[in-house]
Amino acid sequence: MPRTPEENDRIREASKEKIRVAAMELFMKQGYYATSIMDIAKQAGISKGLVYNYYKGKEELLSEMVEARIREVVKVMTEAVVLEAPNEQLKYIVNGAIDNIHKNPEVHRFYLHLQTQPEADEELIKHSHLLIQENARQFELQCKIFERMGEQEPRKRSLYFSSVLQGIILMISTYPQKFPIEEIKKQIISEFCN
Repeated sequence: MPRTPEENDRIREASKEKIRVAAMELFMKQGYYATSIMDIAKQAGISKGLVYNYYKGKEELLSEMVEARIREVVKVMTEAVVLEAPNEQLKYIVNGAIDNIHKNPEVHRFYLHLQTQPEADEELIKHSHLLIQENARQFELQCKIFERMGEQEPRKRSLYFSSVLQGIILMISTYPQKFPIEEIKKQIISEFCN
């Protein structure tokens, strides 16, 4: 019995996810430029032809990975801003960001590295700019939350909040087993959300 279009879509998405996971593991382990499509196929346990069936090459694969990362960030912020109270919005952002990084610290390190590429790296800088632009957009949304909270200088408060949250995220991604996640979440929520 032939497969339904839904089954074909599910199989296609499962294969693409295997490819993205394998690519992420290799990009983090040996770097973007040192990783070949053959390496990715081998890591994913599929044929090189199947990788090319879904992606023209490594750059298209990375582009899809960056777009997925941006969607994750947007999802947390979108879910936060629909909450009624601004302090609840900030709590949601704190919990979403910290929980996500705690589950996947190496992924955060990869995207942080990608954001800090030299301008001369024409292949990777496009992706870096996309991530930076989305971070700036999210910062503006966050400033509005602080405005609604009645902060006299919402941009400065938002910048301070972002700096603290980003520092925590960096520490978690660097020392995931040695970090008191729940205590730190309570502390940042206490400082910014009351």
